[in-house]
Amino acid sequence: MSEPEWDEEYDLVIVGSGGGGMTAALTAAAEGLSALIVEKGSRYGGSTAISGGGVWIPGNPVLRAEGHDDDREHVRRYLGLLTAGRVPAARLDAYVDHGPAAMELLCRSRWMRFSWTRGYPDYHPELEGGRPLGRSVEALPFDTRRLGPDERHQRPNSMKGPLGLWITAKDYHDLAMAKRTWRGRWASVVAAWRVSSNLVRRRHMATGGRALVARMRMALKDAGVPIRLRTAMTGLVTDGRGAVTGVVAEHEGRTLRLRGRCGVLLASGGFDHNRELREKYLPEGGRADFSMGARENTGDGILAGERVGAALDLMDDAWWMPAVRHPAGALIPLLSERCIPRSVIVSADGRRFTNESAPYVNFVHDQLAGGHVPAWFVMDATARARYPFAQILPGAPIPQAFYDAGIVHRAGTLTELAERIGAPPDNLAATVERFNGFARAGRDTDFGRGDSAYDRYYGDPTLPNPNLDVIDRAPYYAVRVEAGDLGTKGGLVCDEHSRVLREDGSVIEGLYATGNVSASVMGHEYAGPGATIGPSMVFGYIAARHAAGRARGGRGPAGRRTGRAPRGT
Repeated sequence: MSEPEWDEEYDLVIVGSGGGGMTAALTAAAEGLSALIVEKGSRYGGSTAISGGGVWIPGNPVLRAEGHDDDREHVRRYLGLLTAGRVPAARLDAYVDHGPAAMELLCRSRWMRFSWTRGYPDYHPELEGGRPLGRSVEALPFDTRRLGPDERHQRPNSMKGPLGLWITAKDYHDLAMAKRTWRGRWASVVAAWRVSSNLVRRRHMATGGRALVARMRMALKDAGVPIRLRTAMTGLVTDGRGAVTGVVAEHEGRTLRLRGRCGVLLASGGFDHNRELREKYLPEGGRADFSMGARENTGDGILAGERVGAALDLMDDAWWMPAVRHPAGALIPLLSERCIPRSVIVSADGRRFTNESAPYVNFVHDQLAGGHVPAWFVMDATARARYPFAQILPGAPIPQAFYDAGIVHRAGTLTELAERIGAPPDNLAATVERFNGFARAGRDTDFGRGDSAYDRYYGDPTLPNPNLDVIDRAPYYAVRVEAGDLGTKGGLVCDEHSRVLREDGSVIEGLYATGNVSASVMGHEYAGPGATIGPSMVFGYIAARHAAGRARGGRGPAGRRTGRAPRGT
């Protein structure tokens, strides 16, 4: 696209208002650059806002303050083993080396406050450099009334409980065992107090990704960085040398030409809800749209980058998450549920196919590799009475709509249950009998369920092996498990400076990318809770710093804003 007359000019134009885009904007402001965030949706926050909000950035100041400092080489060794050569070393180095500085910059703001989710392990803590106590931090709960008029423009999520109940990641871990441990019972008391307190104080408490986004929005307001909602990028503008100089966007029926003097950062998410791209790139079994990413994530940034010559990678993968489809259409992630005892997950032939308690990306990789879509979560009456499942409290009846939709089946015997899901009864009976033998012995010799600290985190600590117990009490339940995802992880190939690259490895000058619009620095793996948001934030920081370097190099004065540039949301 040839270079047009500009409607507005900034040093850095950022496409997307999730954690990566917001971090880049805050970094740009700290560097003295003018920045604008354009957001396709009518709400800001992207997939970050609807996520659990964990941030996996080793060596960050929150961890250091807790005495949980990291040896750089240990972190690098862990990531090297995890990605197994699939990610360029320079990208891994950049993530490890710049992550602490990115968090330090954020924490300069009076709004950015975090806590360590102590005990939530890395997803592969058994690898050299992995940490059983974990490296994930989360934003402190936040009263979103403080956003003022911007509160109504924030993307909601499902983390808010009934009557204003709010829970952190640690609270969720404890509450899952409310029927089993004193810690869980105390968490229930705290939850009841929070409900009462909120009813009196009329607070709008947010946790998880929504708290993170709210805090970042407050920091952006302090920094004077505007977010333009309902503004969809329709193309990138290039000059005669092929360098990206700005974007074309549609805002309420008007075409805007926005110049980025020092660059354009794409932080617009993956191709979660683009049917054609899912069909083209994702493996069989994962092509149906069971994605929990933001609805606006349709691959706009990936397609725009491709049109100006960008290379693509990892397009066949996603941040997979097994899920149950609610009869009303929503998807419910199966996170802690896969770790509860008295349950197995089986294929259509009634056999187990992997460690049910494994990290969710690995679980679905195995599900897809074996063609086990859908799979069936089988549990007994004791499991249903003791543990929450798919946002249904322990012991609470499963709504009839789940049965009517064929998502849940209940039966008095395993034989009857197998018939209802179309599995060979002898196979399901043999699977449960074999699993019960492992439960009595305390060791799963087929798939190692319960061997990893990650498996045990959401298990039942009152049992010798927190993930194993016999399945023997009727009625029995089978719940249909889809191959869902939290977003796609393939996209534009970037270097260690977040610059987008062509197929021949050359740099597309002026174009940067971070988050799910870019090929993941995690490769086909997942380091720990928040290893989507953490890299997005770090590479947003790196991109803005590099753009600032371009400004200092004489390619455009920093801090100057021209044209009509309304502030605020």
